[in-house]
Amino acid sequence: MTLLFAAVAATAYVIDLVTKLLAVSQLSGRPDVDVVGELLVLHLTRNAGAAFSTGTEYTVALTCVAMVAVLVVIWLSRRVGSVGWAVALGLLLAGVCGNLTDRLFRSPGPMRGHVIDFVMLPHWPVFNVADMCINVAAVLILVQASRGIRINGLPTSDRREEPE
Repeated sequence: MTLLFAAVAATAYVIDLVTKLLAVSQLSGRPDVDVVGELLVLHLTRNAGAAFSTGTEYTVALTCVAMVAVLVVIWLSRRVGSVGWAVALGLLLAGVCGNLTDRLFRSPGPMRGHVIDFVMLPHWPVFNVADMCINVAAVLILVQASRGIRINGLPTSDRREEPE
């Protein structure tokens, strides 16, 4: 399962990096690009805050939280024992690392960098592939938890039915 976790994390992280590089190179200084009418629009923006551009004054703190999150996900990944958890944690790691990379290496400087967002849907904040990964990971984690599957792949209830 560790190999699956690593493959999902690496693949999703590379996709996030490449799409952000393309967004910056192809959308900078251009008007929005309608992909599917007004339903899906490419709109380049730089986000100093968290979700919905909240907390822009806490960029350094958000960066520190992301670094801790990366370490926690890597630590948890050692115990992965199911496909669902491997995919969920791989996507979570990719998403957090994708946005953390922006915070560390983009302008205005280390620990304060702005995250590149470029996908816009109606009545929704602009987001990126890393954000998609984090949200899909959250859903998968909730599904695993609701199914009663622990991170090690075992059911949360080890009770065996006793004969009556």
